Amino acid sequence: MIPNVHADGDHGGQRRYSLTDAGNGHVWGVCAEAEGFFREALRGTYELFGWVPDGAEVRGWAGSRVWLVPEDRTLDAWLLEDAESLGQYPGTDSLVLTGLDDYEGPPEGHQGPVRLHDGYRWLGSCREFARVLPPEHVEPPLVLQGLAPSDRLRRTLATGARRPLDLEEVCLEIRDDRDGLLTDRLLRPKVRTWQPSSRGTGLIDLELDGYLAPVPGYARPVWERWLAGPPDAPGAWAALDTRRRGAWLDLVRERGCRLKYQDRKAGHAYELDGRHVTDEPGLYLALGEAVNGPGGYFGGCLDALLDCLRGNFGYTAPATLVWRDAATARGYLSHALAPEGEQYDLVALVIEALIEGGMHVILT
Repeated sequence: MIPNVHADGDHGGQRRYSLTDAGNGHVWGVCAEAEGFFREALRGTYELFGWVPDGAEVRGWAGSRVWLVPEDRTLDAWLLEDAESLGQYPGTDSLVLTGLDDYEGPPEGHQGPVRLHDGYRWLGSCREFARVLPPEHVEPPLVLQGLAPSDRLRRTLATGARRPLDLEEVCLEIRDDRDGLLTDRLLRPKVRTWQPSSRGTGLIDLELDGYLAPVPGYARPVWERWLAGPPDAPGAWAALDTRRRGAWLDLVRERGCRLKYQDRKAGHAYELDGRHVTDEPGLYLALGEAVNGPGGYFGGCLDALLDCLRGNFGYTAPATLVWRDAATARGYLSHALAPEGEQYDLVALVIEALIEGGMHVILT
């Protein structure tokens, strides 16, 4: 028998995760824990034959994004997200590189020299590479533990249908400790099974099938910081490395695009703390905080920055931006690399976008 618990009841205030119908907003249930949400994603592995590093050997962490640029310029570069070097095979000239390669990869059977970069520097080159096919992999389910089901879900599960129950399109909403909506994930799950939960009377553990991009281990501390509530002081991201800054920026973007920022009056003067702008995520995090305070969002790429400059994100033209310690960003980002390896000045492009959006930029 399905326990009779209303999802809109307070059941101890544990509402971290809410399973909500994307069509009509009906809440299927709420819970405090979701097993399978934080886990490592399946990584692809590449063996790079004849590896020749550019400068110092790349060991351990290689970069949040690594592009493989073929010598054959008729082919596009291929992106490997969250790339990591595992070092060279003993006694060989091969480097092993892993990463998330859900993107369109190289043509099947491609052979030929490839050069690698991480958007900031050239890492090295190889005469050819091969993708090591992973073993057959079944995505683990998402288990909502201690779920307080709605009456509708309780009745639906009580029908005892033999085939998997299709919940169609739902949102898994994630809230922070202050009950603010941090972000959500869109799913098309099927109920695999359910059982009474040991976490409380009237609660269930609901097991769902349906692909959910997990939060990897390196990003979990970032999420845990945000799950405690939005930062109340600027620069909380400053000590993070590039990939964790990227995870921080993802949450800032997802949250910021839902907030209704109050646009300041024209003529406002903003101040950007540029001491920690040593990579692209840091640039947009510092800019977001300059305009909208701790944890604030004001673009995560050039196109998004242009959208924010048009209004509704805390800014009204004309205004002034005083960029402190701008030399730091110039030192790191004035010689960035595009996917195909062409060099460009990211700082100059951002300043140009700001000026075109009505911002008077003062560099100090």
